[in-house]
Amino acid sequence: MLSTPLDLRKLCNPCISTALVFLLISSVFGSESEWEVARTEHGYPDLQGAWSNWNATPIQRPRELDSKRAYTEEEALALESNLREGSEQNYLPSDPNRAAPPIGDISLFLAEALYSDSRTNLAFINGEYRTSLIVSPSNGRFPFTENGRSKDIYGQWRAQGLNPGDGPEFTMIGERCITGNGTMPPMAIIHYNSNIQIVQTSDYVVIIGEMVNDARIIRLDSVHQAPHMKKWMGDSIAYYEEDTLVVHTQNFRPEQSNMRIVSSEQLQVTERFTPVSDDKIFYTFTVEDPVIYTEPVVFEFPLNRLKDGDWLFEFACHEGNYSMPGILAGARRLEIEGK
Repeated sequence: MLSTPLDLRKLCNPCISTALVFLLISSVFGSESEWEVARTEHGYPDLQGAWSNWNATPIQRPRELDSKRAYTEEEALALESNLREGSEQNYLPSDPNRAAPPIGDISLFLAEALYSDSRTNLAFINGEYRTSLIVSPSNGRFPFTENGRSKDIYGQWRAQGLNPGDGPEFTMIGERCITGNGTMPPMAIIHYNSNIQIVQTSDYVVIIGEMVNDARIIRLDSVHQAPHMKKWMGDSIAYYEEDTLVVHTQNFRPEQSNMRIVSSEQLQVTERFTPVSDDKIFYTFTVEDPVIYTEPVVFEFPLNRLKDGDWLFEFACHEGNYSMPGILAGARRLEIEGK
């Protein structure tokens, strides 16, 4: 059953108007004026291909930078140089004479560094080296309501005395291999496999994520399903606005909340995909959730086409197969020991 028809073009309070977007995109990434947007056989702006959203810019701006939206070129180049040096250090041979770690010590991300992608480039948009992916509010940080971080489903469960080890349903869906944060709207940057593939037809857009092999099937010029029909990754519908694909998503399952973007069942996301060159898409999205945030949160970053010879690989998520029994067994042991 379909809900009342929804005119997506009326959802643009948090969105930028067509005229402003056109003016912004004309200069974003330093695109050449002679470049023209390629089109599909159906006349839509061609977004197809494999893309990565990988960059070293944090989602939230460091507090000490306050309202500083961008680094100077000198600051940015120095930061990127340090990031490259750190990445190179991770791949140096380990010292065979190093001392053993202390008993019980845990070294997080030591092994992950060898298979995680190296983030060495800052997000570069409109001639700016961005200090955060969040551009609104002006301080580049999440505007949480009072205790907003704890108002999602996981916070509600914690308030009831439930813990992740009490059962698989109380563990975040990423650990359960149900879906990946890099594909769901909004497409958050993840530590590795932060790649997507876009496919367009006359009636649909499909976004396939490398992480967990999720596929978002987005209906064009459609209406949202009834609000009670909650779905993994939400219910996405879209339309084309000049050279921009605009996607609106709602009806999320509450378990979709994650460590990158906290959310409730009232989450709505509006995404905009605008090609600015053969190898870049300007990607911006607005997150609205009155339970969690006091105002809409706007993000901007580039999607970069994968280089020739690079492609998406089949991804096998095994945490749910192997780790979950260990997590639950460990929790039961702690209960037996009274800890």
